[in-house]
Amino acid sequence: MHPATSPTAGTPAEPPHRTPAPRRRFLHGMVAAVVAVPLMFGAAACGDDDSAGDGGQVKLSVFWWGGEARAKLTEDALALYTKKHPDVTFEKTWQANQGYFDKLATLTAGGNPPDLFQIDDNYLAEYAGRSTVLDLKSYQDSGKLDVSKFPKSLLEYGVVDGKLAGVAAGENTQGLVYNKTLLTRNGLPEPTTGQSWEEHIAWAEQVAKKAKVPGTQDPSADYKAFWVWLRQQGKDLYNGNELGFTAADVTTWFTLWKGARDRGATPTADVIHEGNASDVTKQLVVTGKAATSWVWVNQMPDLKKNTKDELGVVAYPGDPSAQWARASMYWSVFKGSKHRDTAVDVINFLANDPEAVALLGTDRGLPSNMDLRATVSQTVTDPAMKQSIQVESELAQKFGQSPQVPIKGHSKVKSELVKAAENVQYQRASPAQAAEQFIAACKSAIA
Repeated sequence: MHPATSPTAGTPAEPPHRTPAPRRRFLHGMVAAVVAVPLMFGAAACGDDDSAGDGGQVKLSVFWWGGEARAKLTEDALALYTKKHPDVTFEKTWQANQGYFDKLATLTAGGNPPDLFQIDDNYLAEYAGRSTVLDLKSYQDSGKLDVSKFPKSLLEYGVVDGKLAGVAAGENTQGLVYNKTLLTRNGLPEPTTGQSWEEHIAWAEQVAKKAKVPGTQDPSADYKAFWVWLRQQGKDLYNGNELGFTAADVTTWFTLWKGARDRGATPTADVIHEGNASDVTKQLVVTGKAATSWVWVNQMPDLKKNTKDELGVVAYPGDPSAQWARASMYWSVFKGSKHRDTAVDVINFLANDPEAVALLGTDRGLPSNMDLRATVSQTVTDPAMKQSIQVESELAQKFGQSPQVPIKGHSKVKSELVKAAENVQYQRASPAQAAEQFIAACKSAIA
């Protein structure tokens, strides 16, 4: 791999074509070294793929976001595919997360979309609604796409209007990460899965009084926490093409956390604002400004890199069955691809080939194939990742039915929640006023 520049999380980057270095590597003792390979790799075409005039060769374009580490793992897995299927070449493009979906939209609008691309639940429904992505249901039914080892709720979280729009590249779920070292040093109990929201706030207040550190980040601006809480109330974030909650629900949510702030269980508004950043290096549990942060379970290793303290992780408060097996991201196929059969075969390979799954590890979340997840779990050496896998495996026994994939405008809804919650935190609006403003902004976003 010879990147033109190294993409960083905060810098939009045009997605340069990446040429893989001529290498293979051992991983878990499963992959043997091979000779150098060129930029374009080969893979087998099948079915309706149009390879006429190309001597049977198929060039498949693949686009994903991530950093150098993910790029290397992905290229290694694609190189393994070409070793087993030498008739298709891969045109690989990747870039940092920021700006990725702008670039994908540009490629799609310009009539030059990739055959196979990574997407997340912020945009899956939107692309499916525009008939941009291929319905993979027929491939599932025929067995060409084997999802029989996927958790049911994880598979269902890729269905939009009855169509399988994306296949989970990995599984993730919400996690409440806490500073175990801080709690032990002060003789304080650790939070537990199944704790109610009121019990969590009371616990956080106790931590603040004894450890002199706010017990919890205020998650009123965090859509993940709000979503789980809604599901525990019998509601949801969305109901069809409408919102699944009312202004009264939002008012109750904001009021809950205003009470926590008033009791000193959370940091001040300025510090909460710092924690609202998605950058894991700014999460309050690692900056020492709160004893807990509200994250995705698979972020544990990255969090651990930013603190010397021992961290623990449990489910969000309340009934854990409100959580679900969320696709950390999906692989989708462009509906108009001339090589859609091959693209689907690549997805099947990345999900179900033991060597490929071992190569990819947990970079995109826990492997979707439960049998191979167990195999990979046994080989993981990183303590934080081991902990993440253990917690998510335990929660998997309690997962409820997955919600519908978020609708068009979801990204705007998330940002409007931050704005409304911070208006309450900074006392610019009451919970009820901010709730009404949030509902109005959401309705405009999803219209």
